[in-house]
Amino acid sequence: MQFKSLPHLLDYFKEESTCIEYYENLRWGDEPACPHCGCVTVGRTKRGWRCSTKGCGKKFSVRTGTIFEQSNIKFRIWFAAIWLATEHKKGISSVQLAIDLGITQKSAWFVLHRIREMLREKAPQMLGENNAVETDATHIGGKEKNKHFPKRRSRDHNLITNEGKLYKPKKVVLGIIERNGKVALKYVDGETTSNMVEFVKTHVPADSTIYSDEAPAYKQLKKTYKHDNVKHSLSIYVEGQVHTNTIENFWSVLKRGLYGVYHQVSDKHISRYLDEYAARFNNRSLTSNERFNQFLEGSESTLPYKSLVQ
Repeated sequence: MQFKSLPHLLDYFKEESTCIEYYENLRWGDEPACPHCGCVTVGRTKRGWRCSTKGCGKKFSVRTGTIFEQSNIKFRIWFAAIWLATEHKKGISSVQLAIDLGITQKSAWFVLHRIREMLREKAPQMLGENNAVETDATHIGGKEKNKHFPKRRSRDHNLITNEGKLYKPKKVVLGIIERNGKVALKYVDGETTSNMVEFVKTHVPADSTIYSDEAPAYKQLKKTYKHDNVKHSLSIYVEGQVHTNTIENFWSVLKRGLYGVYHQVSDKHISRYLDEYAARFNNRSLTSNERFNQFLEGSESTLPYKSLVQ
């Protein structure tokens, strides 16, 4: 089935049985498998399936072991939420999603976080095998000059604010982007050499071509990669193939989304938001229908509400 728009999707998934049949076919094909033991010898029950293995014998449904597990929200609403969250280039807030789908803001917030869990990269992706890559760091948070005086960093002590509370610096996000390719993001506790170099080595194979700015932390890259930097301090932003404009363009989309849609993200959940933006960017060449199906295929991950809020 080819879905061209949200109304088209909702028209097709009018019945819950249609949704279940579609998702079962996408997840298992013609061979349903027990999510507990992996056995394909199963039998139908009134509400789903039951494993026929003697050592297991557990009942399950197509929701078991996925982001939809233990959710009372209908598949039709879930599918619409996935479509909206993955189609909006800068994301959608839980308040807006609750209005659009007719659910509570609390439910919409939980749904969005489960979708972000679905979008999370399960294994490190390798960049730079075919094209040059750019790496950079950015800072997420409000400008110091825009804060109320009590919230600003104290001039007498760098670790507290003017009102005597612990000062929270901006969040540091590292990024690696392959020209005409994909992006990898990571939230770190500081823009240190170990953080930045280790992140690059995780995602970029040796001898690849890497471009960065003049940050001292990147000097060690020359030992492993073909590295060059652009001299921003001299107002030089492009020098032949040496530039970081690709990653800078991605930062602009990320920040406009975080500031304009979500306004503020906590240290605890920022990595999930980064997964969301990276997944949308990395699948930008797919059609809406291909993207919807691909994300559904990657929905086999659970996220209990207690572990999300604790």
